[in-house]
Amino acid sequence: MNVTIRKYKNGDIPFMADIWNEVVADGIAFPQEEYLTAETAAEFFAAQTYCGVAEDVDSGAICGLYILHPNNVGRCGHICNASYAVSSHMRNMHIGEKLVRDCINTAPKYGFSILQFNAVVKSNSSARHLYEKIGFIPLGTIKGGFRMKDGSFEDICPYYIEL
Repeated sequence: MNVTIRKYKNGDIPFMADIWNEVVADGIAFPQEEYLTAETAAEFFAAQTYCGVAEDVDSGAICGLYILHPNNVGRCGHICNASYAVSSHMRNMHIGEKLVRDCINTAPKYGFSILQFNAVVKSNSSARHLYEKIGFIPLGTIKGGFRMKDGSFEDICPYYIEL
């Protein structure tokens, strides 16, 4: 599959919202519980510092996305945070890795020098393996930091990388 990562366009928003909502519905990775609507999706993506999409070059289909934004303000404003989502039927094709690597290259253009993930669910072994392969440093474990869709609590593992 030939995938390119590019900045999102307004026409991508319905596809981005569908992919985002898939991950929210899974209830095992994103902290959000509310689904994006056409209106809230446009506002949500526009409010980010940057949004990238993974586009299948052959079909033009949007198959993944990431959002990039500050993790904090003021004296910690140089630290950013990101979230990644890949369409369920396109997973395990290294699209997530392309999204993460593009994010790492894009973040310094917006003045960020550290990328921090606050809440990687411990059981999300594919994401954790990818982050560690790329060079993210694990910061420990927060016991019971994530409420799963079934109501149980799972540990979270914060990560960071210097850009």
